[in-house]
Amino acid sequence: MPDALLKSTIKEQIKYLNEKTLIYEGYRAIREDMFQKLNSNFSDTLAGANARINNLNTMVSELRHKVDSLKAELEATKSSLETAVTTKNSIKLFGRDVNKTSYNAIMWLTIIILAVMLSIVFMAFKRSLAITHNTQKELKDLNDEYLTYKKTAREAREKMSMDHFNELKKMRGG
Repeated sequence: MPDALLKSTIKEQIKYLNEKTLIYEGYRAIREDMFQKLNSNFSDTLAGANARINNLNTMVSELRHKVDSLKAELEATKSSLETAVTTKNSIKLFGRDVNKTSYNAIMWLTIIILAVMLSIVFMAFKRSLAITHNTQKELKDLNDEYLTYKKTAREAREKMSMDHFNELKKMRGG
């Protein structure tokens, strides 16, 4: 039995038979064992597909039932929400009932005050950051100037040392 009939998909098995069998006077000559194997493969594939279809149908009905129960629960929740919204016309703030309009005014006022404070802090931070950057730049410039001074002073000291050494050498040797 060829591997194509044992391990391949149905499409590949039909393609294999199409390529490997001969046509004689309008009829296709297929070996009996190959035909039986292909027939068994078709039956297995159809049985598997039918089982999957049945499982999917069962799953669909279960999901429909679940959707229906969720819709009913949603309607009950909407009904209780409407009741709660209509019965509650005030909000507790620090243990006291406050009218919603007053509550909104207090909250918006608090938000505006916090936003103003945040912008003031941000501006102070930005100013402080600019001063810090400026100071760092000045420090870097001063450091560069110091390093330049240090280098020139060292070179001058070395030159003076060399001149002194040369003078001593002239006095001793010459």
